[in-house]
Amino acid sequence: MSDRRRLPVPPPRRTQGPPRSRSRLRPRPGAVVHGAAGALGAAGLVSIAVNGVHHLAIALGFGLLITVGEAARQPSASGERDPAPLGAAGVLGYALLGECAGRMTAPGTLQVVAVVLLATLAGSLPCWARLPCRSRPPRRHGAGPGPRAPARAPAPSRAELADHLARRVLVAAFAAVCFQPLYAAGPPADHYAGALYALAMLVLLMLTALCDSVLRAAVRGSRTGFPYGPLLRDELRALPGIGSAVCATGVVIALSVTVAGLWALPVFSLPLLLTQLSLSRYEAVQTTYRQTIASLARATEVAGYTPPGHARRVADLAVAVGRELGLGGDDLTVLEYAALMHDIGQLSLVDPVPDGATAPLPAAEQRRIALLGGAVVRQTGVPSAVAVVVERQADPYRDQPLTARIVRTVNAYDDLTGGTGRENGPRPGGRRTVTPLDALERLRLATGRDHQPEVVEALAGVLGRGGGPRIPPRRRAQGAQRPLRAPDHPG
Repeated sequence: MSDRRRLPVPPPRRTQGPPRSRSRLRPRPGAVVHGAAGALGAAGLVSIAVNGVHHLAIALGFGLLITVGEAARQPSASGERDPAPLGAAGVLGYALLGECAGRMTAPGTLQVVAVVLLATLAGSLPCWARLPCRSRPPRRHGAGPGPRAPARAPAPSRAELADHLARRVLVAAFAAVCFQPLYAAGPPADHYAGALYALAMLVLLMLTALCDSVLRAAVRGSRTGFPYGPLLRDELRALPGIGSAVCATGVVIALSVTVAGLWALPVFSLPLLLTQLSLSRYEAVQTTYRQTIASLARATEVAGYTPPGHARRVADLAVAVGRELGLGGDDLTVLEYAALMHDIGQLSLVDPVPDGATAPLPAAEQRRIALLGGAVVRQTGVPSAVAVVVERQADPYRDQPLTARIVRTVNAYDDLTGGTGRENGPRPGGRRTVTPLDALERLRLATGRDHQPEVVEALAGVLGRGGGPRIPPRRRAQGAQRPLRAPDHPG
């Protein structure tokens, strides 16, 4: 009888959390980059403190140029590779400097690192001053209705500023170390040697640009959790644009200072400064355009057709899934715009459907809503590919482009979870939400017609790394292996 009444022994309670996997014990690439940059910066500061600054006027001239370039830097909202081209050109010009007005003035690697570090810090002071207070974190996009900020690009975070500073230091050190043997070989003796010297400079520029791309992709991957491969591919695609102009201007600055002295700095830096100001204006226009699209997408929320914040949540998570699947550049922009406006066709309904979920509607009605939404999207001036994604939402996934499949799957996930991750949470429409784990299980069961299996698994990977709603402690104790949190905005 005692055997019948024996209760199962509960498992021992974990007091220190689950055991860490080997991947968590490995140092993150971002930490390695910051550690290397910190060590180089400290060595450079100690070097100039002990040995002084050689050729102080030249160091001040290039330091002022870098500071002005960093001060004029504006945060990039559309994914531009480098929002401070003038500062980058100044860094490259100082690292490749060998002579000034015919006098040997090549700074050492540690002095280059120290000057770049101090100038970048001085130029970044306005950005650091605009950082929000830690005690009042900014409200997440999609958290609910509320007044929107003015049309301006979001301020960079502390992590982004630290990443930018670390990349500047490491790229300057790399260029200076590679240039020292080339400069020590002396000036070319004939035309053949001059051609080899120019070829060596070209190879050095390519290696420096590649180093910058690798570092940027590494720190972005560590900060956002996105796969490293697509991020590196985006950086390499951006090299022929502003990257080539920065490299060319940096070399021209170094060569012109060799002949004309410091007077060449303002002359050859002015065109790039005007280009940087033009980029800032372009970023402001792009930010206004994105906010206009987001405001149009909120029309369904204001009218009561969709839950508050639904469009923004779907857009953020869809972009994260798109990066997981290897999309980048214009494809991510199309994906974001389509995810924001995928429900715009519901404005044609006389009575809103519960919680904006059109899946229970007849197929003909779903098709009509999708076509009307695509017609509205075409009038906004966005690329036609955005309208195609919206129009194809009611088609079987095998007939849809990849971007439409991503929007469809992420939209279904948000409809199931309500953007909260609470189990059986109440909803105004009478439906009840499910947990993220249960929602993923339902999506996997619907991969026969409605959802592509690869997209569902990519969504699961994003959520597993912390890209979805947070699971409350009660649910976590029932078997969830890791917490899920809301996605970070990618820009």
